[in-house]
Amino acid sequence: MVAGVALSCPREKAPMSLSVAALLIAACLAAIHIFVSQMRVLSGVPRSRWLSAAGGAAVAYIFLHLLPDLAAAHRRAGVDSETLYFVIALVGLVAFYGVERRVRLARGSSGESSTGADEKAGGVFWLHVGSLTLYNLIIGYLLLHREEAGLASLLLYGGAMGLHFLSNDYGMQLDHPRVYNSTARWILAAAILLGWLAGWMLEVPRTIVDGLFAFLAGGVVLNVMKEELPEERKSRFDAFLLGVMGYGALLLALG
Repeated sequence: MVAGVALSCPREKAPMSLSVAALLIAACLAAIHIFVSQMRVLSGVPRSRWLSAAGGAAVAYIFLHLLPDLAAAHRRAGVDSETLYFVIALVGLVAFYGVERRVRLARGSSGESSTGADEKAGGVFWLHVGSLTLYNLIIGYLLLHREEAGLASLLLYGGAMGLHFLSNDYGMQLDHPRVYNSTARWILAAAILLGWLAGWMLEVPRTIVDGLFAFLAGGVVLNVMKEELPEERKSRFDAFLLGVMGYGALLLALG
C-alpha cells in the first residue's frame, strides 16, 4: 500500500508528542485560512503557478495515498466490499459539487467577484461556508487518527491539506472578498482547531474513520478541480503536473 498508512481509528490516545505535533499542524492550517489573502505571491491572472502546483499535490495525495488505503479498508473492517468506501467518496464529490453549483447560480455568473456578488449570493454563500466548516472539522479530526503510522504520515497528510487550502481559500476570497475576509476565514480556521479538539477527546469506530477519509477524498478532488478548470482563472497545467509529479514521487519514495 502506498506510503504504508492504515486508515484506522486508534484504540488508545495518540502519544503526547504526536498530539502536540497534530495541534501545531492544525494551527498552521488555520493560519492559511486567516492569511491567504495577504500572500501577494499568489495573486494575479494567469493563476499563480504555486496555486496550480498546490492543487496538483493535493490530488496526488488522494489518488496515490488515500484511495489505495480505501481499497484495502474493507478487509480491515470486515466490510464485504471496498465499493462502499468508493460510494462514500462519490457522495463527497457530488455533495460539494452541488453546493458549488448552487453558489455559482446564486451569484449569476461564475466569473463575478465583488462585494455585490457576496450580497447577491446571500444565504447560499453561508451554505458554502457551512459545508466547508464540516469539511474542516473532518480534516482536523483526522489529524489525530494517524498516530500508528508516526510523524511522517502526519506530515504528509498535513502538507497535502495545507497545499489544498492554499488553492481553495485563495479562490474563495477572490470570489467573495468582503465576507471571506471579515467573517468566513475565522470560522474556517476555528473549525480546524475544533476538529483537532474533537479528535483528541473522542474516538469513533474504525469503519466511520475510513468513511470520513472516503468523504474527504471526494471533496478534495472536486474542490481542487473547480479551482483549476474555469477559463477565467487561466490555470497552469504545467505547474499542476509538476505538483502531481513532485508530491507523487515523495509518496512513492516513502511507500
